[in-house]
This record gives sequence, structure tokens and C-alpha cells, in this order.
Amino acid sequence: MKTLITALLLSAATVSMPAAAQVDRYGYKLPPSMQKKKKPAAPKKKAAPAVDYAGEYVNFGDWKEVRAFLDDVAARDGFDRAELGTLINQVRYVDTAVQLVKPAPPGKPKNWQAYSKLMIDPVRIDAGVKFWNDNAEALSRAESLYGVPAEILVAIIGIETVYGRNTGRFRVLDALTTLAFSYPEAPQRRERMEFFRGELEATLLFARQTGIDPLSLKGSFAGALGMPQFMPSSVMKYAVDFDGNGKIDLLNSSSDAIGSVAAFLTSHGWQREETGPVVQAASVSPNRAWESMLNQGLKATYRTPELTAAGVTTTTPAPDQLYGLVDLQNGADPTEYWLANNNFFAITQYNRSYFYAMSVVELGRAVRVAKGGMAMSGMASGM
Repeated sequence: MKTLITALLLSAATVSMPAAAQVDRYGYKLPPSMQKKKKPAAPKKKAAPAVDYAGEYVNFGDWKEVRAFLDDVAARDGFDRAELGTLINQVRYVDTAVQLVKPAPPGKPKNWQAYSKLMIDPVRIDAGVKFWNDNAEALSRAESLYGVPAEILVAIIGIETVYGRNTGRFRVLDALTTLAFSYPEAPQRRERMEFFRGELEATLLFARQTGIDPLSLKGSFAGALGMPQFMPSSVMKYAVDFDGNGKIDLLNSSSDAIGSVAAFLTSHGWQREETGPVVQAASVSPNRAWESMLNQGLKATYRTPELTAAGVTTTTPAPDQLYGLVDLQNGADPTEYWLANNNFFAITQYNRSYFYAMSVVELGRAVRVAKGGMAMSGMASGM
């Protein structure tokens, strides 16, 4: 009987006590001083901020140049002027964008080798192999349709955003409005402001065309959008619906990004029939007759016999076609010289920099080799 009573007491205690209560071996709740202390819960991680900055309210709508710009856009593009005024009053000034577009301090030497180590790194190479494998059909289709090799398309998207990982967290309207009307003192400041005003207008047109809230668009500090970091005007001109779903989505559709980069390059001079490597390592003679061939704009200008006569040679004979002589400075170390064909200069239209174009060529080559194939003969020679 005693055993039965004890069992009933234990059973009753178990039913009546909260599940989390600490009890002794007879089923009675322990006093607080004898209970084990619970570990405090780990603090929840804060969500990443929607944007990368704390924008400053400056009432752009009161600025004379802003009002004139909105008047012009409303008249030219058929926007409601009052709605534009309401929109601009929600835009914030972004000092981060102003700081980031300032020219580099004078006197700091350029260094291609240091730059290339930042761009052609294991993270981009490994991610590039995966991106290529995941999007093999779209890359093959783009190469067939536009004539741009898959490795160039893979490399550009890798250099721009590491395949969509870093597309930017700035509100595009904030960044573009700030740079359009408050660009820092710099050479060609007025021209740069006009450029960003054009991009601001293109953003408004793009948002209206697609039914997107313009304030929802996120991008880089300069207003570039999506995986390929197209400026808004380039989205309007060159972006394509490459996955055929009826809309263009450069942020989420790898196929659209691939097709759009290929379309951009062919519209800026990429030639599928161009033979030989995109770049070839060159040697230059001590007489420096070739010096006048440097800095001749972002285009191929000289034929092989002209370059040879000026003392520029390559290990493997270059096809007789147009080239530019490219110099890649390495700080205190010797400058590298390369012959670059029209397709190299098509890449510079994406970003007007020899370093950028060369990093695209080298990253594409590295990804192809890591993927298990040899770099295409049409990419680089002498590397």
C-alpha cells in the first residue's frame, strides 16, 4: 500500500508540475537556491541593414538645379511634375558615394600585379567554375549567338559582383541624385554630373516601364545594377530576356545577366571573326620608337608591320590585324607591354581601364583551366 501511495504521489506531481520544473527524486520541486541556472539565450544576430549608409536629408527639391532637371524630365518624358517632386523629397544625400568617386591621391604608382591579385583570387575562380557548370546551357547559347567566349562572360560577372554576391546595397536614386548634383571637385566634374543626370533619368524611365518603385532599386555607390552591374541606361539599351520568361531580371536571373553582357560587348565592338589571342605579351626595343603608340585611345590602331618597325615584337607571330599597344605599370617593377586586339578594347567599354580588361582575360583563363579545360587560344598568349 505504501508503495502504491508513493507511486500515486509521484504520478500526481509529474502531471501537475510544469515540464520545465526541476524536482528531487521524490517528485517535489527544488527550492530556487538548489535549481540549476539556465544559460542565457544567445543574442539574436541583427539583420543586415537595408542600405550601406545613413543618408542625410538635404531637401533636394529646394535645389535650383534639381528643380530645373525635374521640369525638363517631366516635359521630355511625360512624368507628372508633382509626383517627381514628391519622389525627390524622399531621396537622401550619400556622402559615401561622394568619397568613393574622388580621384586617387596623386603620386601613387599604378601596380598591375597588386591589382590582379585582388581580382584573380581563389574565391572568384572557384565560384566561377560553379557558375559555369550551373549555367553551361546559357553560356553556350550566348557564345553561339553573340560570338563572345563563355570564359569572358563568366569573368566579367565574377569581377563585377562575384556572381551576384555583391550587387550593392545603396539606393540607386540616392546615389545617382547625389552624384548628379553634388559631384566632388575633380577634372571633368561638369561632364560627370551630366552623365549621372542622364542615368538618373534612365532610372526613372526604367522604373516606370517595369512598374518598379524607383526607391526600391539597390545597386552600387555609382548606381550600377544587378549581377553584371549595368548602369540604368545600359539596362534600357542592352539588357535582354535571355531565359525567355517575359521579363528582364539582372539581379536574380543568371541567364539574363549572361545574355545581356554578351549583347553589350557585341554592341561595343566584339568581333567573333577576330583571329589570334585577345592579348599577346610583347617586348619593346630600347630605342623607344614605339612610345608614341601608347595611349592612343581605347581602340586597336596599328597593324603588325607598323609595330614591328617600331620595335615591338611577340614570341609567337601575331596575325596581321589591328592592335593597340598596352602598358601595364607595376609600381617600381618593370612595366609589362601587351598587344591587344579589338576584342580587348571591347572589354574596356565595359570599364575604361586596361587593368580591368586584363583582369577579365586572366580570370576567364584561370576559371577555364580550373574547370578542367585549356584556355582558348583566342584569349591570351605569353601569360
